[in-house]
Amino acid sequence: MQLVSWGVSYYLIGAFGDLIAADLGWSREVVHGGFSAALLVMGISSPLAGGLIDRHGGRRVMMIGGALNAAGCLALAASHGLVLYYTAWLLLGLGMRLSLYDAAFAALARIGGPGARRPMSQITLLGGLASSVFWPIGYALAERCGWRGALVAYAALALSSVLLLLTLSNGRYEEPAGEGMARNAPLAATDEQRLVAAGLYALIVTCTNFLAAGLSAHMIPILAGLGLAAGTAVLTATLRGIGQSSARLCEVVFGRRIHPLALNLLATLILPLCFAAGLWSGESPAAAIAFAFFYGAGNGLLTITRGTLPLVLFDHRTYGALVGRLIAPSFLLSAAAPLIYAAVISRLGEGAALHLSIAVALATLAAALYLKLRFGPPQRPATERS
Repeated sequence: MQLVSWGVSYYLIGAFGDLIAADLGWSREVVHGGFSAALLVMGISSPLAGGLIDRHGGRRVMMIGGALNAAGCLALAASHGLVLYYTAWLLLGLGMRLSLYDAAFAALARIGGPGARRPMSQITLLGGLASSVFWPIGYALAERCGWRGALVAYAALALSSVLLLLTLSNGRYEEPAGEGMARNAPLAATDEQRLVAAGLYALIVTCTNFLAAGLSAHMIPILAGLGLAAGTAVLTATLRGIGQSSARLCEVVFGRRIHPLALNLLATLILPLCFAAGLWSGESPAAAIAFAFFYGAGNGLLTITRGTLPLVLFDHRTYGALVGRLIAPSFLLSAAAPLIYAAVISRLGEGAALHLSIAVALATLAAALYLKLRFGPPQRPATERS
């Protein structure tokens, strides 16, 4: 379900943005402004969405989200003017908030409590391939039946994926008594600790989502602008999804050995390195491959830690509402990311967009390092582990 939901909504603009602009005669800023509007809706609706899942479970909420994604795709396919075009993106924004990872993570936290880490990692495996699968599919459909016909097909896929949610449990985790409660105590125990942890978590998620929104809309144009042929840029960009799922598979297999705070730090370390490699994409195919693949790997791991960090930092019983409030600013800033990247590319070039990415990635790394130093659990002596 996550594979389809991400592919037909969040990654839609990366496949069809330039085609829509060329067909309707709109600027890149106007077209990508629709995606920005959707991200704005995601931010505004985030606290409400998290609270609804806490109270009612994820099945019904996520089914509504999938239906809204389908409606948004159909409205986009029918749009010839700005009013319907932006209305479609508003529908998609609400649909994405009710159907993508943050909704799924809240649903799993409600069902599994502190033990939800592994299911969170597992559901991201196929979702990480959404760009790799749907960017080529989108281009192929657009060549065969135009971007409008492709969006009708996307709507059908969104509706079919809703049926998969009928298998999702609507139960609630029951806290074990005695020793289990102590073992699952949050790392941020005092009000001051919760405030610091919440601020650092919100900063990391905000920077990560800013990069994800900007690069989801512009990774292919950036690679093409740096010197790759159009077809090569599309194929290279699909390595992002392969990197995401490869890193997530490693987390599923080996993740139990790595604390979420340490994994979060490792993931943020990858980001500035991959953007630096991206600066050489036009001169070296290996650099372009490293940029796309390792950005996907870093972003893929950060998607997991976005869901698992609150499980160790805060009380899992209020997961949906608390995380909904903390991630709301990330959507609001991310709403500006496609427009900011479009303006930077138009005025300063693709290299400047990657320099911007490096600066944001370094801020993310600094926040992750402080979070690890402040709240990382002490290492037990070797005699205790044996």
